[in-house]
Amino acid sequence: MVSANAPERNDRSLRAWPQSFRSVSAEQTLEAGERLGALMAEEYPDGVAALLVGPLGAGKTVMAKGIAKGLGVQDPVISPTYTIISEYRGHAGTLHHVDLYRIEGRDQMENLGLEDILGGSGFVLVEWGEKLLPALAIPRPYLRVTLSMITNGERDIRTEEVSARAPGEGAK
Repeated sequence: MVSANAPERNDRSLRAWPQSFRSVSAEQTLEAGERLGALMAEEYPDGVAALLVGPLGAGKTVMAKGIAKGLGVQDPVISPTYTIISEYRGHAGTLHHVDLYRIEGRDQMENLGLEDILGGSGFVLVEWGEKLLPALAIPRPYLRVTLSMITNGERDIRTEEVSARAPGEGAK
């Protein structure tokens, strides 16, 4: 397990990014997200989707704020729980921030235009990303960022790159 404040590596590839690390504060989660966002911009210049997975209170929105900052978004980033989708511009390109907390089922997701967003260029962050896979295809490789609550406010954060998926396949 690697600490969220581990020294940066010379190899900036996502494949070199820690597969698992522990954050002991919201600040560390934000910093880790910022580093991940910068790596996403470098490794995927045309964009990539990142599914943020974890229970309520695990730090998905804090991670999303950090990733947005790493992508060069200057605007304040808030969870789009009620607006469902927010769009931002950063130096790395367009960022669509999606929150599926209030969305249930394929019909609701299709009405949001998520297939177009996921199939297009740019960066996509999906909070409650585990709801997406059973319903919609992700036509390009994506990142899965799983946040788990440990104890005393600590978070275990795991990142993995996943191949494109058809509806219902889920991540292996």
